[in-house]
Amino acid sequence: MWFSSTPRGARLARRLVSHRLSEWGHPYTGTVNETVTLIAAELAANAVSHGRLPDRDFHLHLSLPHGLIRVEVTDSRIWTKPALGRSVPVPDPDAESGRGLLLVSLLSHRWGVIPRPDGEPGKIVWAEVKPD
Repeated sequence: MWFSSTPRGARLARRLVSHRLSEWGHPYTGTVNETVTLIAAELAANAVSHGRLPDRDFHLHLSLPHGLIRVEVTDSRIWTKPALGRSVPVPDPDAESGRGLLLVSLLSHRWGVIPRPDGEPGKIVWAEVKPD
């Protein structure tokens, strides 16, 4: 689904993920729903904060490949790519931001960044969670 690159769009994306997971059998108050919703919220917030271009929306895709739950968030900026792998720097304890990708890296089974396959500018930041 496409969302406006605004805080409201990020909030709606988070709510959609939680609702869809509940439909897939992961209740709202369950660990899987809370974990995947938090990951989706962080990726959507990053798309709005760091991947936003005027008049460009972000795309969120939720899927179930091979027994995993995969969240993909596509934005329009290619020059703001997060660090790959699990080597996300830990922010200073007094910092007011910078913990989003650290949370994604700690909560997900794996995550990464890939170019958009449609040839449009931008990237897809994705994360996968193994439901228990």
